Amino acid sequence: MLVQKSGPLHGSVTVAGAKNSALKLMAACLLAPGKFTLHNVPAIADVKWMSELLEHMGASVTFNENQLDIEVPESLTPEAPYELVERMRASIVVLGPLLARFGQARVSVPGGDDFGHRPIDMHLRGLEELGARFTTSHGYIEAETSGLTGTRVLLEFPSVGATENLLMAAVLAEGTTVIDNAAREPEISDLADFLNQMGAEISGAGRSVITITGVKKLHPAEHTVIPDRIEAATYLAALGVVGGEIEIKQARADHMDMLIRKLNEMGMSISPSVEGLQASADKRLDSVDISTLPYPGVATDYKPLFVAMLSVAEGVGIVTENIFSGRFRYADELVRIGADIRIEGHHAVVRGLPALSGAPVRAHDIRAGAALVVAGLAAEGETRISDAYHISRGYQDLVGNLRSLGANISYS
Repeated sequence: MLVQKSGPLHGSVTVAGAKNSALKLMAACLLAPGKFTLHNVPAIADVKWMSELLEHMGASVTFNENQLDIEVPESLTPEAPYELVERMRASIVVLGPLLARFGQARVSVPGGDDFGHRPIDMHLRGLEELGARFTTSHGYIEAETSGLTGTRVLLEFPSVGATENLLMAAVLAEGTTVIDNAAREPEISDLADFLNQMGAEISGAGRSVITITGVKKLHPAEHTVIPDRIEAATYLAALGVVGGEIEIKQARADHMDMLIRKLNEMGMSISPSVEGLQASADKRLDSVDISTLPYPGVATDYKPLFVAMLSVAEGVGIVTENIFSGRFRYADELVRIGADIRIEGHHAVVRGLPALSGAPVRAHDIRAGAALVVAGLAAEGETRISDAYHISRGYQDLVGNLRSLGANISYS
C-alpha cells in the first residue's frame, strides 16, 4: 500500500458493517438448522475465512452485495481445524455454540492478530462452570458436555470474547445463566439482539449483568449488522492529521461517546448528523492522554490511531494500554516515519512533531496498519506499507474511501 502526504479531506463516506459483530453473528448461526440471512456484512478477508470455517463444518454460505446467506444443516462436523483457525482469533467463538447444540467441539487454539498474549482461559473457565469439560492436545481444545446447566458466571475481566461464547452457550442451557462483569460493547448487544430474534431469552445486554434463560431450541433469523465504529474512528483519525470536513454516514455517535469526547478535546469538531457524523478539523491537534479501558472507555482498537494522531499533535501525550500486553509493536514502524515515541512498560510517551517523513514500514495487524496509513497521510514524501493484507482483514475498502475524500493512497 502506497501513502503520500495529503491535503485536507472533504466529502462523505459510508462505513461498512462491524467486523467484530459480523463474525460472531456468523458463529451464532451454528445454534440452529435452517437458512439465516445477515445484511450489511463487510466484504473483508475475515468474513471470507469465517465462511470457509462454517463450510468446513457442513454449512452452505453465499455472499452477494453485503448480504450473507447461511444454510445450516441438521448435522455438522463440530471441528475448527488449525489451517482455518490460525488466521483469525475470532474463530474461538464457535466453541460455545458447538458445545450448546452438539455437546462436543474440537477447536484449534486461535491465531489472528499478533499483539501479545490473548488468554482464552476466561472462555474455558466460564464454559466449565456451565458444565463443559476440556482437554488440550497437539494444539487443539477438545470439549464435551453431557448437558449445559445455567449458573452464575463471574468474569474476572469484562472480556468480549468470553461474554460472547458464554452467551451462545447459555441460550440452550438448562435453567438460567447470569454473566456478571460482562462486556458491554455494542457488538455484545448486537449479538444478543440476533439471538433473541432466534428465540433466545436474553436481558441486560449492554450492561454489566446479563441474564439468559435457556430454551429448548432456536430457529433461523434475519438481521442487519451494526455499523463499524472502528472504521468510523479511522476516518476521523485521518481527518485529524490532515484537516478538512467530512461526513461519515451510518456511523453511530452513541457507540463512540468516549472517542468523540477525546477527539473534540484534541481540537476537532464532531457532532451527529442526519445520516451519521459530521466532523471537521481546521488546526493542528492538541495532545491528550489516553488510557484504554473496556467499553464505554477508549477501545484498545482505537489506540494505534491515537498514537498516530499524537505523533503530529501539539505537545506530549501519554497512551496507556490496559487491555492487551504487547500492543505497541507498531510504534517502531511509526518511529521509522519520524515519530517521537518512547515506550515505558504499558505506556507510550508521544511527543508531537510538526511533520513526519515517509519511509518503508510493515503492518503487524489490522489496526496497526490503519495507524500507519493515518501517519502516512501526514508524512512528507512516500510511505510504503508492506503486509497490507492485514488491513483488508478489517476494512472493506479503506483505500477507495480515503481516495474519495481526497487522500493520496493506492495499492502498489
